[in-house]
Amino acid sequence: MQSLAPLLLLPLLFSLLLFCNANQENYLHSHLKSRISQNSISSSDSWSQLHAQREYSPVFLTSQDGQMQADKISTLPGQPDNVDFDQYSGYITVDPQAGRALFYYFVESPTNSSTNPLVLWLNGGPGCSSFGFGAMEELGPFRVNSDGKTLFRNNYAWNNVANVIFLESPAGVGFSYSNTSADYNTTGDIRTAGDAYTFLVNWLDRFPQYKDRDFYITGESYAGHYVPQLAYTILINNKRTNQTVINLKGIAKSSDEAGDFEINNIYAPVCLNPVLKNGSTGSVNFFDPCSDTYVEYYLNTAEVQGAFHVRPTAWSGCRRFHWTDWQSNIWPTIQSLMTSGMRVWLYSGDIDANVPVTSTRYAINSLKLPVETAWRPWYLDDEVGGYVVGYKGLTFVTVRGAGHLVPSYQPQRALTMISSFLQGVLPPSS
Repeated sequence: MQSLAPLLLLPLLFSLLLFCNANQENYLHSHLKSRISQNSISSSDSWSQLHAQREYSPVFLTSQDGQMQADKISTLPGQPDNVDFDQYSGYITVDPQAGRALFYYFVESPTNSSTNPLVLWLNGGPGCSSFGFGAMEELGPFRVNSDGKTLFRNNYAWNNVANVIFLESPAGVGFSYSNTSADYNTTGDIRTAGDAYTFLVNWLDRFPQYKDRDFYITGESYAGHYVPQLAYTILINNKRTNQTVINLKGIAKSSDEAGDFEINNIYAPVCLNPVLKNGSTGSVNFFDPCSDTYVEYYLNTAEVQGAFHVRPTAWSGCRRFHWTDWQSNIWPTIQSLMTSGMRVWLYSGDIDANVPVTSTRYAINSLKLPVETAWRPWYLDDEVGGYVVGYKGLTFVTVRGAGHLVPSYQPQRALTMISSFLQGVLPPSS
């Protein structure tokens, strides 16, 4: 009987591994497998054709008086000393009839917040949290220590160069919710883009000082759909004189999935010991595969949820949806954005086995775009940070040593890349 003990422990160990790795990459794989039986928007139909076919309805607007100050965070439990920037969080209702509301977390720049651009960050899945992953594990100002109770500063946070909104979308992800449970079974690309646009229009009323600010949309994984679709939705609605004009200047997205195929991310470390550790201080210079565990514990603490102004929620990083529609070919939408003169960047970690660099380059080459800057290395601290190639209307950047979650694997290189994007210049050539 004693010899059977190790075997009896195997299911427990396996479940812990699943818990620690039930992340964005896994949800992308799951979506690829399931979407064959679902409804796609024909690859011959661009997002622009879809908008032309839909009847226009005014965006829901509600009074935002006093809401900005109500959303201001005084302090977060366990945050480090000398926090030198303002942070806000709360809900914005996007459909009052259904009771659908999206949660956001907003961090201003420590310096030059009055002039730095406004950036929206979106994570993918679909169904994974831009707050839990994007803000707390990738490019936000804080990371969670391994005790699950305290935070440490991310010196390479993107709010060093921009004011950043993290949006949990669609409703049902993280703290975002709907009072109509059927919403969770009728979600797809179309509603996600529409709700995100409604969110932005209302958010800009809540934060009117940002209405004229240069605005950029960024994201990763299945946000490779969200980002260009939302951008095109903004372009269409900006032409309607009775709508708020959003000063959209560009998009930067990580490479989207390349197709329906089986792959394994053999380079990604796994979480072998998903338990909290007292007295351990984290570092952004080392990728911790157990970060999901620390974040989930922290965000499910009552005091933390109160500080973020959310209703009591059993928060989790990802949620499975019945995804009812998606655009099977996103490239026509990207080409529409390029034609409009918008700045368009694609980026990819060079050890991302989910969406390999070669697949993205193959897709770009199929567009037959003129090359304006030949494929070359870019540098950070006298080391190669990755490679870049500039096409007419499109820039493609790789980040050396990064996997699927680029800012988690290589935070300093990711910050250099996004800084270059916001400045409208290629990453450093020396």
